[in-house]
Amino acid sequence: MDTNTEEKLLLKRIRLLIIFFIFALVVSGITAFPLETEMRIACSLLGISHDAPIDNYTGLQYWIAKVYNALVNTNRDYPFLAYGYDWLAFAHVIIAIAFIGLYRKPVQNIWIVHFAMIACIAVIPLALICGEIRQIPFFWRVIDCSFGVFGIIPLYILHVYIKRLEAMMGYVERKY
Repeated sequence: MDTNTEEKLLLKRIRLLIIFFIFALVVSGITAFPLETEMRIACSLLGISHDAPIDNYTGLQYWIAKVYNALVNTNRDYPFLAYGYDWLAFAHVIIAIAFIGLYRKPVQNIWIVHFAMIACIAVIPLALICGEIRQIPFFWRVIDCSFGVFGIIPLYILHVYIKRLEAMMGYVERKY
């Protein structure tokens, strides 16, 4: 395979990974909008009755029932608090938009990959520390940490691919 073909194939792989990451960010963001509906569905799937006291449940069922109950009560009595989730969703979408620059010029915008990798690493102490303070069950904090752990994998591969592309292109960074 000639260098030009290999370079194009590598660029295609890079762009597919970027599209995957953009999609993941947008989907994880927009799921913050309909939380009460999502939790109602989770309750249905887990056989949790909305009429039964949450103390009737244990383990995951207890936690899901408790979260659903809190969301219903909060949305009914303090709907403005859900505005924080709207901002969370918005932030995910905005971060995804930053990846468009990476898609267009991966070598020049590799800093976006570095930024995202730092964010993935930062998820772990945030989930463990704030989760403890907010009385989030440990198993749920582990799930939250997994977003950082699993998020960094495609980012690391992306980093390796972009560095390989940079070497192929003979890219020289200009100092201004």
